Amino acid sequence: MSDAELAAQLAAEAGEILLRVRASGKFDGKALGKAGDATANEFLCHALRAQRPDDGLLSEEEKDNTERLSMGRVWIIDPVDGTREYGEERHDWAVHVGLSIDGVAHTGAVALPGQSEEGQADGIVLRSDQPRDLPAAASTPRLVVSRTRPAKEAVAVAKALGGELVPMGSAGAKAMAVVRGEAEIYLHSGGQYEWDSCAPVAVALAHGLHCTRIDGSPLVYNQADTYLPDLLICRPEWAEPVLTLVAEGI
Repeated sequence: MSDAELAAQLAAEAGEILLRVRASGKFDGKALGKAGDATANEFLCHALRAQRPDDGLLSEEEKDNTERLSMGRVWIIDPVDGTREYGEERHDWAVHVGLSIDGVAHTGAVALPGQSEEGQADGIVLRSDQPRDLPAAASTPRLVVSRTRPAKEAVAVAKALGGELVPMGSAGAKAMAVVRGEAEIYLHSGGQYEWDSCAPVAVALAHGLHCTRIDGSPLVYNQADTYLPDLLICRPEWAEPVLTLVAEGI
């Protein structure tokens, strides 16, 4: 099984587990989020260690093992990206299974278990080895932003470009909204970690999207400090205008 096939399979299976945990009715609110995080994390970590025992592993829900820093191949996962949305029984949360090779988001899958597409069963998995054609862009850009704390740069860019703000939950859901043609730009500056973006960036890059820091520098993974505070994922035609506005302080 290829790395991409493994990532997609594990993301989908973790999503199914999370839906079963939520449907059990045994948890609600924050307790549901904690139960989902712990259950999905245990599954993903055990599966990756069994399937790729020679690779490193970094998970939001696992104590960091710094041995990964000497490894070229490191899986970077977020068992529930958007724990709050998952606990609130919303649909805008995700499962991230990404593989960093030599610091680059190389392979990944993002599951959207709470969403569906016409003619298909519930649950969507977007993957780096099966890129889709990008849908037609809107005439004015739509920028996905946090439901509660939209980045000031994103608000300013939207105003400067005459764009529309689209509030949404998890980072993975936002990034995949650009991949799926529901938005043109995802500009974030409010603080994130490597697991928030590794898998989404791998998928977005495979779909031909622009992915960098908001100063235009590369996104680098498997670092000692896992804090990766900002990113820009957008359709290629919007990269230069957005980066220029940010560099000019808008």
